[in-house]
Amino acid sequence: MTALMGGIIAIILGVIGLYMWGGYFVKALMASLPILFILGGALATYLGMEEIKDKKASENVDENPEDLKQEVEQLKEEIKTLKDDKK
Repeated sequence: MTALMGGIIAIILGVIGLYMWGGYFVKALMASLPILFILGGALATYLGMEEIKDKKASENVDENPEDLKQEVEQLKEEIKTLKDDKK
């Protein structure tokens, strides 16, 4: 109940503040948009590059499924020998 009352008070104060200082809000928004676009673009570029790297890595895995099967079998054998050594 207190969260609801706090939220309503915050909305009322926000509307009053926006009405009183609307011009300053618009100026601050105009000043911050280029920075937000630069940061958002950098993030999108980074994520796109990571996606390309992941695709290339997954293509390499798909090319040699027999090698992966052999590696899994070798690891299973190694685990068995380690378990036997502990006993």
